[in-house]
Amino acid sequence: MNNKIKLDAQEKRIEKALAKGEYVSAPNLADTKKLFKQVARNYQELNKTKRITIRVNNQDLIKVKAKAKKNNVPYQTLLNALIRQFAEGQALVRF
Repeated sequence: MNNKIKLDAQEKRIEKALAKGEYVSAPNLADTKKLFKQVARNYQELNKTKRITIRVNNQDLIKVKAKAKKNNVPYQTLLNALIRQFAEGQALVRF
């Protein structure tokens, strides 16, 4: 049985560079590790979802549900997409 790990082209280039000594340790390796750990935590936090409660005009909600049904999308997914578009500055409504 062959237990050798197969590397892709990028991994092979990195392995060769390591063997040649082309990489050096970061001067403040501990600080750099802390920084990357914090970046990873922040990224994970940004990608979480959060439950919210809002009051919506019933007539507006009925219209949104109808449009969502017409497009075979759950209405909450549609609302989430609208919120994202607004947050990214892509929505038509501006304040």
